Amino acid sequence: MTGFKPVYRKELYSFFASPTFYVVALIFLVIAGYFYFSAVSYYSILSFQGMQNPMWARQLNPTEMVLRPFFMDISVIMLLICPLLTMRVLAEEKKNNTSELLFTYPLTDSGVLLGKFFATLSVLFIIILGTLPSLVYFGTLTTIHWPIVAAGYLGLFLLGAAFVSLGILASSLTENQIIAAVLAFGALLLFWVIGWSKAFAGPQLAGFVSYISIINHFENFAKGVIDIRDVVYYVVFATFFLFLTLRFLESQRWRG
Repeated sequence: MTGFKPVYRKELYSFFASPTFYVVALIFLVIAGYFYFSAVSYYSILSFQGMQNPMWARQLNPTEMVLRPFFMDISVIMLLICPLLTMRVLAEEKKNNTSELLFTYPLTDSGVLLGKFFATLSVLFIIILGTLPSLVYFGTLTTIHWPIVAAGYLGLFLLGAAFVSLGILASSLTENQIIAAVLAFGALLLFWVIGWSKAFAGPQLAGFVSYISIINHFENFAKGVIDIRDVVYYVVFATFFLFLTLRFLESQRWRG
């Protein structure tokens, strides 16, 4: 994979030098902070009520009442911001007529693509880790199980990898960044909501529809459960769409 490191460093610099990163990070953290504040406030109210009712206090569960909703809320925000991060990855190269120059350097196509993929994924996860201090603070107020938190962030990383891989494919299809963002959001939304149709599908198709739903595999991570089948799903999902992107880029070179 010749070219991975220089492309990775270049993409990181491009992200941090662009105002898009800071705007997206601000929007993400503000919305995530609102959801976090709402969940913790509700938990605090119930905790005060539990002080007067010991039976009710035993039913308070910070994992189910704060952590799981928090991670699920973050996954929804990622659905909105990932297309904004990936829209420029390849579309900008096309618009500036630098894509052909980039792929004629002594770099492998896979090295270039993986450099862009992991740089975008790194930036996304840096933004997500901005929510960690809030959970650390919550841990000072009550007892939380940190392995559950670790499982939640692992799930967010894998979910982000799936989102980014599909977003990069959308970015490779057009030189217009807005169109790339819309294509990515539409495709991700389809994989998000397709699981809802299992109630209308037949018994054989329902299992397949439920399996390919991108959010169904995240629910276990949000609960603190790491299932190897969910890990495999996200790895295969990301690999498949990166493979499609690579094939599309190669076909463009063949067409001249």
